[in-house]
Amino acid sequence: MGVLNVTPDSFSDGGRFLSPTKAVAQALHMLDDGAEILDIGGESTHPRSQRDLSALEEQQRVLAVIAAILRERPRAILSIDTYKAETARMAVSEGVEIVNDVSGLQWDPEMAAACAELECGVVLMHTRGRPEEWKQQPRLAPDAVLPLVRDELRAHAEVALQAGVARERIALDPGFGFGKLLAENYPLLAQLGELHALGFPLLVGTSRKSFLGKAIAMLNHGIEPAPEDRLYATIASTTAAILAGVQMVRVHDVRPALEAAAIADEVLAHAQRAGDVSLP
Repeated sequence: MGVLNVTPDSFSDGGRFLSPTKAVAQALHMLDDGAEILDIGGESTHPRSQRDLSALEEQQRVLAVIAAILRERPRAILSIDTYKAETARMAVSEGVEIVNDVSGLQWDPEMAAACAELECGVVLMHTRGRPEEWKQQPRLAPDAVLPLVRDELRAHAEVALQAGVARERIALDPGFGFGKLLAENYPLLAQLGELHALGFPLLVGTSRKSFLGKAIAMLNHGIEPAPEDRLYATIASTTAAILAGVQMVRVHDVRPALEAAAIADEVLAHAQRAGDVSLP
């Protein structure tokens, strides 16, 4: 899944693809590099980003881009990164097939019913609190991270099912960086395979995130690399996720991730043939 942020303030590439022309060019580039899904977002969830963006403003950013991509590549599979039911409805009407809700249906009371009615794919992400609350939240003990994410993802999935979303249309995302402070993300990554017990496909997005930059800062005289300079760390965490059995990865840099996935898939295939139960 390739990331396309049509925003002025996303943490990594804010402003780079705000122009529809540049956004479409980037979309085609990612598809040519091998992206199987494009995830298009019109509102940043970075804590320092605009917090009062209306659904109309969000739609003005993304709908023309969606239409243009599908004109160029009618068979492209698109996802809309939104927690607003109104935007989800508009995007699906333009040809989007997946709604990727970072709130796990929690921030808009109409979203669950909208997804059921739209009969689209739904990604439910785990988010601990709102972005503006993240830095003030109590720290999590290492052994508390996975149980919290697992239990709340199970609850989100139940909300979707009760609303009428078909089970086979649901995927879950543990939400790396979303309300997990820096090192709190590593227990989650280390125990990622345990989330398969929930019975849904897993999507993981670690691309360029702050917890990666913090971990490699010691290699750079204590200075955290800029998000666009976290490629190798992203590849390492993405590979770890694939080896834990996740079915989808969400990345900014498609080709390097695709190559890493090819190697991780070979490792998994040979481990399974050899009967190695240490890998999923």
